[in-house]
Amino acid sequence: MSLIPATILTGFLGSGKTTLLKRVLQEAHGQKIAVIENEFGEENIDSDILVTDTTEQIIQMSNGCICCTIREDLRATLRDLAEKKRKGELVFDRVVIETTGLADPGPVAQTFFMDDEIAESYLLDSILTLVDAKHAATQLNERQEARRQVGFADQIFISKTDLVGQDEVDALTHRLKHMNPRAPQKAVHFGEVALSEVFDLRGFNLNAKLDIDPDFLKEEEAAHEGHDHAPGEHCDHPSHSEGGGHHHHHDDDVKSFVFKSDRAFDPAKLEDFLGAIVNIYGPRMLRYKGVLFMQGTDRKVIFQGVHQLMGSDLGPAWAEGEKRSSKMVFIGIDLPKDIFLQGMEQSLV
Repeated sequence: MSLIPATILTGFLGSGKTTLLKRVLQEAHGQKIAVIENEFGEENIDSDILVTDTTEQIIQMSNGCICCTIREDLRATLRDLAEKKRKGELVFDRVVIETTGLADPGPVAQTFFMDDEIAESYLLDSILTLVDAKHAATQLNERQEARRQVGFADQIFISKTDLVGQDEVDALTHRLKHMNPRAPQKAVHFGEVALSEVFDLRGFNLNAKLDIDPDFLKEEEAAHEGHDHAPGEHCDHPSHSEGGGHHHHHDDDVKSFVFKSDRAFDPAKLEDFLGAIVNIYGPRMLRYKGVLFMQGTDRKVIFQGVHQLMGSDLGPAWAEGEKRSSKMVFIGIDLPKDIFLQGMEQSLV
């Protein structure tokens, strides 16, 4: 049986997760989707679509989709669904897990790697994060969960952009890029998103292309000319102040930085270094991913991790004439950039 693709949908309260889900479930795309809700909030997805009694934990919907509420462990629910699918008791093509607005998507993502039974049934496709443009500045300033959700994202959808001015949208996209340069951003209205932008993104696929927007690195250099601040120093880019008026002295604790080099890595040294930093900083390392030039192989090495879990895979061969180089992005909470970059540098041949 082929692996069941799973998508984690996260975002702060009121960012439009339920609207997006309803649209995905009601659209005639011919796919049968199982939705797992991490808890029933005030606004249940079932209010207008579900036709059956909601005392059941797994509900078959009118259009053949299914909806589950988690009143217990996520693993148990995933195992239960996979088993029912194997036995032919339930028919569905993919799973979407909607986390509560306050949830940290990290442990949800880790479930797919830590539990062998789940790893054999499911393929974690991506983490989608919805950001509400109207309230984002306050939420990102005040709530670490909101910042973590951005740090984990493979794709960011910005909702309610029609309720704020273009300069606010620009400031928000700049800020989100700093926090997570590898997640493409897209403004969406009322959850209207093409399904191709929601599913099969392969954000967790080790062989997928490395999504660090190359222009981001250029923008970085340009944006920081005359606006250079050391890590932890105050940044007065407009996105860090509310509406650009009075100034809030805060600096996001979720940040990203990129390591680049044209020299090859020594595999043993790199493994030792990464093992050591994951031991110390693992809980604060949200996502890290790279395409690496390793000594001793003619193929690219694709590397990625979430918290303390990391893995690598041989990617495609370096093309003839292609410049061999490594590029790795780290996204985390107050990570010591100097230690990371220096350690990576010392792991080169």
